[in-house]
Amino acid sequence: MTESYEVVVVGGGAAGLSAALVLGRARRRTLVVDAGEPRNAPSAHMQGYLSRDGMSPAEFLAVGREEIARYGVELVRDRAVDAGRDGAGFTVELANGRTVRARQLVIATGLRDELPPVPGLAERFGRDVVHCPYCHGWEVRDLPTGVLATSVLGVHQALMVTQWSKDVRFFLHEVSESELSHDDLRRLAAAGVTVVPGRVAELVVADDRLTGIRLADGTVHDREVLYAAPRPVPNNDLLVRLGAQLAETPFGAYPVIDERGLTSVPGLWAAGNASGFAEQVVNAVSRGYRAGAAINGELLMADLDSSAEGARDGA
Repeated sequence: MTESYEVVVVGGGAAGLSAALVLGRARRRTLVVDAGEPRNAPSAHMQGYLSRDGMSPAEFLAVGREEIARYGVELVRDRAVDAGRDGAGFTVELANGRTVRARQLVIATGLRDELPPVPGLAERFGRDVVHCPYCHGWEVRDLPTGVLATSVLGVHQALMVTQWSKDVRFFLHEVSESELSHDDLRRLAAAGVTVVPGRVAELVVADDRLTGIRLADGTVHDREVLYAAPRPVPNNDLLVRLGAQLAETPFGAYPVIDERGLTSVPGLWAAGNASGFAEQVVNAVSRGYRAGAAINGELLMADLDSSAEGARDGA
């Protein structure tokens, strides 16, 4: 049998839980499908969220799950493996074989990070290998810092990092010096960044901490922090299956949405990193809230229109 909900939220991260909280408080029968794979799982803390600065991401999500439960929102630990249109609504198939139906569907499945294949890097990610100065810069301030380039976009990251450390080395790795523009070189020099050509061979670790970066030629540069930008891969399979219009960006393909999070498919919404690359936790919560409130309004108006039509037909 197919269970019916007013709203199904696929993804139990910050965006999904935020949407569910709004919908639960609006007395909407809501289900959250959570595979339990948050993007920020490697991080011990999250920063820049007013009143929650430094909180563990795991604790943040645990509190969120407790809050939505107060309002009758159901949460199931499972994975949505397929979705389709069902009249004006949607069906969602879960990995355990269960199928649920929704009048409105929120995709908050986020994205996954593909790390550069440098030996030792993945094991340190979220510790002394980091990716965002706004997320981690304060905690690693004033330390000897490296920035790993996997594209010329790494120049921007290297320049930004100098606000937190004045000892920054920019490891070109997969970028040749000829790819750097005159403006790139001028700004790097003005910021005091040392440009290091050559491929990075591995990270040097001692006593469970990063101590250096070894190049392919054997040279070791003493560093205690390394910024490395992962390649973001949006978890957009369900959006593709449902025919949502996607827009290609340098960071992957994301759905075209309006200011509320509505995709090109009526009744299909996207929030958090499923809707864009640059959604930090605080932004994801806002996106989820906005989508939740908009969905409640859509359902209310649809029900009122249906009642009015039924009354007119019965007159």
